[in-house]
Amino acid sequence: MELVQNFPFITIVFSLTCGVFCAVLKGRTARNLCLAWLTLTTLMSFSVLLYTLRSDGYYIYRMGKWNAPWGNEIRVGVLEALMATVFSGVMVLSLLGGMHHIFVDCESEKTNLYFTMCSLLMSSLFALIYTNDLFTAYVFVEINTIASCALVMLKNSSKTLVATTRYLIMSLLGSGLFLLGIVILYGITGELLMESISERVGELFASGEYSLPLTVIIGLFSVGLAVKSALFPFHSWLPDAHGSATPSSSAILSGLVLKGYIIVLIKIFYRVLGLRVIVSERVSQFLFLFGVLAMIFGSVGALRERDLKRMLAYSSVAQVGYIYLGIGLHSRLGITAACVQILAHAITKPMLFISAGGFMDVSGGHKSMSAIKGAGLRDPLGGAAFTVGALSMIGIPFFAGFVTKLELTQAALESGTATMAIALAAIAVSTLLNALYYVPIIFNLFTRPEKSEYSDIRLHCRPDYAISLVTFIALNLGFGAFSDSLVGAVRRGLELFGM
Repeated sequence: MELVQNFPFITIVFSLTCGVFCAVLKGRTARNLCLAWLTLTTLMSFSVLLYTLRSDGYYIYRMGKWNAPWGNEIRVGVLEALMATVFSGVMVLSLLGGMHHIFVDCESEKTNLYFTMCSLLMSSLFALIYTNDLFTAYVFVEINTIASCALVMLKNSSKTLVATTRYLIMSLLGSGLFLLGIVILYGITGELLMESISERVGELFASGEYSLPLTVIIGLFSVGLAVKSALFPFHSWLPDAHGSATPSSSAILSGLVLKGYIIVLIKIFYRVLGLRVIVSERVSQFLFLFGVLAMIFGSVGALRERDLKRMLAYSSVAQVGYIYLGIGLHSRLGITAACVQILAHAITKPMLFISAGGFMDVSGGHKSMSAIKGAGLRDPLGGAAFTVGALSMIGIPFFAGFVTKLELTQAALESGTATMAIALAAIAVSTLLNALYYVPIIFNLFTRPEKSEYSDIRLHCRPDYAISLVTFIALNLGFGAFSDSLVGAVRRGLELFGM
């Protein structure tokens, strides 16, 4: 085995180890260790991506050389390596961009715990991406949940405590449904490794045995992970959690955490249960419907908000809807569009939240639309980054978001007549609504207020903030410019899923 093939396992285990060390270090030392390790994981993940692109397919990494059913293993292919590279890079940039706020918003004796939670969270995301074992997925789903709630709660305010409590209750509800689905599936198959389960489910489906338990299992997985990923109508916890957290936490939660659960759902649908079972149970139709509703009602919620960060949170609800719309089309083009949206949103929404943090700095800590008027003039880099992110969310050509809408449109055109009409209408209406709330914000940011107590405030452009936003802008524009290569890599990875 080549050295690079060990990197996925190393990123999971050493991220956990890094979290342990951060817990006993002082704040700034923990910050340096966390950033150094996350940067190294990005480089390792990128090297794995290059390796998988050069190889013929994917490889299985067995823990301790034990084979199934006793051993645990991870599966590494093009799609997994691409997701891991983007996620770890976005984690680094999100921390850099909001670093100033982390040390301001968190109590000084707890800042090291913030980086502990970031390391644990990154470990869980790597595990969810790579794992080939359903129970291991559940374990890291719980680690992900606890770390995510801690990232919200570590901001010292009463609002974050209330928001974290709601977040935790909803997340545990979703986790419980997910675990119950695993228990029933294990009971009727006797397997936990994904390939082994897939074989047994195929046999049961062909014979007609356990048809009702299979239906219940699909429902439990779908609802449980939909709750955790804030799919409409299970999204009520999200605006408070994202709106009250420190900017780095909001960026990580929206850009990465929600997507980790969706990746697990995609793996369960297409590598565990199989497309035939999913289509026969009509679950994709329900996900399609709720995806459409999320696109519309998430955008309507954003349009009604006067708080910038809560508006961005509602926008995330709509963007999650795009992912579920792609999954609900139950086609290769649809799932490709869903995966492209996961990547595009991961590099766009954190940029918007980090920019919002800069606007708060030049607006006396306020985030209302009236307070941030002219903030783009007082913080030009933040204004430029927010504009790029907003245009991407609307779906303007040459930006990352346009690629998603183009792929979804192509997938919709391939589907049936009724589905095509609904999907195209939803994309059009959602795009219009996106423009209706993002364009006025852009104008508001660059309109000089006639009389404001914040008019003379200028942001001292910190190097970490500048590096984060400039890199995010470059990634977004690069995504649009090299979309063919990225979409091609996603398609190649999905082919290895059997799609």
